[in-house]
Amino acid sequence: MMHKIKPLSLGIALLPILFLISLLSLNVYYYGNDSLSGSNQMALLLSAAFCAVLAGKRGTTWSTILEGIKSSISEALPALLILLLIGALAGTWLISGIVPAMIYYGLQIVNPTYFLIAACIVSAIISMATGSSWSTIATIGVALLGIGKALGMSEAMVAGAVISGAYFGDKMSPLSDTTNLAPAMAGTDLVTHIRYMIYTTVPSIIITLILFLFLGLNLESQSSANDINTILTAIESKFTISPWLFIVPAAVLFLIVKKVPAIPALFVGTLLAGFAAIIFQPEIITELGAGNNYFQASFITLMNAMSGEVSIVTENAMINNLLTTGGMFGMLNTVWLIICAMCFGGAMGASGFLHKLSSSLMKMATNTASLVATTTGTCIFFNVTASDQYLAIIVPGKMFAESYKDKGLAPENLSRTLEDSGTVTSVLIPWNTCGATQASVLGVSTLTYLPFCFFNIISPFMTLLYAIIGIKIRKIKT
Repeated sequence: MMHKIKPLSLGIALLPILFLISLLSLNVYYYGNDSLSGSNQMALLLSAAFCAVLAGKRGTTWSTILEGIKSSISEALPALLILLLIGALAGTWLISGIVPAMIYYGLQIVNPTYFLIAACIVSAIISMATGSSWSTIATIGVALLGIGKALGMSEAMVAGAVISGAYFGDKMSPLSDTTNLAPAMAGTDLVTHIRYMIYTTVPSIIITLILFLFLGLNLESQSSANDINTILTAIESKFTISPWLFIVPAAVLFLIVKKVPAIPALFVGTLLAGFAAIIFQPEIITELGAGNNYFQASFITLMNAMSGEVSIVTENAMINNLLTTGGMFGMLNTVWLIICAMCFGGAMGASGFLHKLSSSLMKMATNTASLVATTTGTCIFFNVTASDQYLAIIVPGKMFAESYKDKGLAPENLSRTLEDSGTVTSVLIPWNTCGATQASVLGVSTLTYLPFCFFNIISPFMTLLYAIIGIKIRKIKT
């Protein structure tokens, strides 16, 4: 039996968005940072249900909506697996001494005044080399956050510096999936895309570094030399610290540079760290793993570190907070959030609401500046509603490709705008796969680190500025 679909108005299509915003606002007001512990998940599910009810009244069948939700969740499955593996990797990198070694050596060479700018630059270099902001933040980023906290610095500032650098490197790396996806959607080639991004991306990162330098110069470290020495002593008393431990992160970076997919690369990094723990940290193994022999203690400790919470207790309370990880179990709350976000995005897509909203936005593009502005707004809109950065690149890319061509604009204008707005803003949305993941990995809520993600905030404004002024807007050669 055929179901007749009633016409959809813009007002009706907006209702689920307004409903979600209202619920999320109440959650932030009543729960604060605890809103990610369940209330935001319920807000997304309730909004998906509200969308399904509205769609049902128009004639959309439940099976159509369910298929849309299933498709949306399946697209997020790789991200969910990566998230779980990051939890396991964090556990084994802790008990093996890798993260403690990074903190140990980092505290001895880092000047607190220039730490934020250094954290941003280091994250940018690693991310550019690997093409992965997620892997950079989950490995080097976690260690930098630990160093920063040991120096008495704001974890929000450190997280913002790490994320800013990681997303700059991700954007400019030819190994990045989004950097390859954007030109493919726009209809240009990778090299042209990267070269054209330099015009907006380099000024954005320069402004970002100046801001972090300014913050560093005006910050007073809360940790004295005695405090740092106490922390170093506490780490030494618990772990065997050796440069050999860095073989494991070097191996992971090598695999990613060699274009090994993130899931097997992180899996290998987890296993290698487990072996390193057995070799270098027998006292930790014995302490955490109750058993009749070392093999049994090793097995229990590694399984617990990968799957659940592990805490290393020292005589220093500050360092104890750094030597705790939740393993895969600690990531389940974020997995729950992403699944709920995909339910909402899937329902909105299958019901035709997203298409109605995006087509309405298309009508606003009358000239070059408004076209770039509309593209930017659409990318951010999809990051908020579809909760996935790939959809925030793919859908607007397909939508606006012909519009750019009709106005005589080269496709690299579109690909640059997709990256400047779609890629970098995803990490600023608490229920987006990127925002939820980085908040969970770093242990800093999205809204807490958001004000210090200078690069991610500046990038969409930079691409708008270029369009408004009319500089570096390449035309199609006739």
